Amino acid sequence: MKLATAAQLRELDRRAIEERRIPSIDLMERAAAEVAQAVLDLLPDRPGKCRAAVLCGAGNNGGDGIGAARLLFLMGVRVRVFLVGDYDRLTPDAMEETGRLSECGVELEEFDPQNPSQAAWVQNSQAVVDAIFGVGLSREIDPESKFAAAIDLINRCRGSVVSADIASGVEADTGRCLGRAVWADRTVTFSLKKIGQAVGEGALLSGAVTVHDIGIPPALVREVVCPVQTVEADFARAALPPRRPDGHKGNFGKLLVVGGAVGYTGAPYLTASAAVRSGCGLVYLGVPDSIWEIETVRCVSAMPFPLASAWGGKLSRKALSAVLEKLSVCDALAIGPGLGRDEDTAKLIREVLEKTEKPVVLDADGINALEGHIDILDSRQGRVTILTPHDGEFARIGGHTRGYRVETARAFAQVHGCILVLKGHRTITAGPEGNVLVNTTGNSGLAKGGSGDVLTGLIASLLVQGASPVLAAAGGAWIHGRAGDVAAEELTEYCMTPEDVIAAFPKVFRELSW
Repeated sequence: MKLATAAQLRELDRRAIEERRIPSIDLMERAAAEVAQAVLDLLPDRPGKCRAAVLCGAGNNGGDGIGAARLLFLMGVRVRVFLVGDYDRLTPDAMEETGRLSECGVELEEFDPQNPSQAAWVQNSQAVVDAIFGVGLSREIDPESKFAAAIDLINRCRGSVVSADIASGVEADTGRCLGRAVWADRTVTFSLKKIGQAVGEGALLSGAVTVHDIGIPPALVREVVCPVQTVEADFARAALPPRRPDGHKGNFGKLLVVGGAVGYTGAPYLTASAAVRSGCGLVYLGVPDSIWEIETVRCVSAMPFPLASAWGGKLSRKALSAVLEKLSVCDALAIGPGLGRDEDTAKLIREVLEKTEKPVVLDADGINALEGHIDILDSRQGRVTILTPHDGEFARIGGHTRGYRVETARAFAQVHGCILVLKGHRTITAGPEGNVLVNTTGNSGLAKGGSGDVLTGLIASLLVQGASPVLAAAGGAWIHGRAGDVAAEELTEYCMTPEDVIAAFPKVFRELSW
C-alpha cells in the first residue's frame, strides 16, 4: 500500500479541485460522510440512544468534523460540536459546514477547557470525533494551550474515538507525537494512507486505519509516486522463489552462517534453524571450536564445523582462511549472531567483508564491527550487503533516528549502497535506490533475545533461494512478523519464544502458497 506525504496529499487535493474542477466542499462532504459512518459503526446502541462529541479545529480537517456532526445529528445522534481554535480563522469550506450545521439547529460552540459541561459531555459520550489538526501539523503542541487541553480531554473519554484523516498531534510524514496526540480507536483517512500512520508512535496512536475514496479521480491517485509503501502478504508471497519439482538440495541455495561464542550458543543455532526451516538447501554453521561440540549436538539439519577461537571463547582472526574457503562453495554469508564484542573478531568480520564478493547478511556483532569503520561498508557498494540492526546497533554506525526512522533509514541505505532492515515496531527496509518498505506484521512477543537471529536466517535463506535482495529483506521481515503473530495467537506474547516463531513458519508459508 502506498504511503503518502502531507505535501503529496495537498497536491492531490489541488489537482482535483483546480484541474478536475471538483468543488472542494463536495470533497469535504464525502469525507464527513465517511467519518459519520465510522462513528455509527462504533456506537454501542441505536443512534437515538447515543450521544457524540465532535472537537474541531479551524482548518479543513475541522470542516470534515463539523460536516460529520451534522450528518450524525440528522441520523438521530445527540451531538455537540466544539471549536478548538478561533472562529474568525475558519476556512471557507469549514465556515460553509458551520452554516449548514446551524441550519439544523446545532451551533458550533467555542471550546473552553474550564467548562465542566463541555468536559462532562465529551467524557460521557459514546463516541468522540477528533478533527482538531490535519496533516499539515508539524510543530510541537503548546502544553498550556487549549489544543493540548482538548487532546487530553479526548484521551480521557469513555467512548470510542474516531479521528478524521489523522490523529491530532501525529506528524503525517514521520509518525512522531508532537508533544501530545489523540489516541484513536479508528482513523478514517482519505485517498492515501499517510507515512505517519504506519511508522513510529503514529502507528499506535492511529488505531485501525481505513482509507476512503472521497471523490478524487482514481487516475490522479494512481499518479502519486510514493517511495514509501507498506509490505503486505502479496509482497511476501513474491519473496518465495518457486521450487522445482525435480530439484535437489543444490538447487535451493547454500548458506554459510558464522556466529557464536562461549555464552552465546543459542544465536547461531537459531539463525541456522530458521534458514533450514524456510527452505534453504544446505546450511553450514561455522562457530568457534570452543562451542562446536554444543552446536553439533543441537543441530540435526544444519552442518556445524569448528573455527579457530581466541581467548574467552570468541572467534579468532585466524579463522579467516577457513571462513573464506567455506564461503567459496556457498551462495551467501550470514555473519554476526552471538559473536560477541571482541576486537580480534571484529577485524575478522571486516576482512571477510572486504574480501568476499558474495552477498552478506550482517547482524548483531557483525554490525557492531563496523563502528568506526563505516568505510568497510562503503567499499562493498555494488555488492549485496543487508544489515539488520536494531536502533542501538544502528546508532553505533552513525544512524541516529531521533524519531525520523524512515528518513534516516533511507538516507543511510542510499549513502552506503546497502539494504537496511531497521528492526523495531514496524520494521523498515530501505534500499539503495531510495525505496522504503514498512512492515505491517509482528507483536511484542518478538521483543526477546533470539528473535533477530531468526530473522537473519530467514532473510539469508530467501536470498540464496533466489529472491532479490530487497524482496528477501522486506518479505522476510513480513514472514517473520506473521510467524510471530501465529505463535502469539497460540501461546500469547508472554510465552512465545524464538523457537516458536520458527515452528510457525510452516503455517505462514502455507498461507502464502495458497
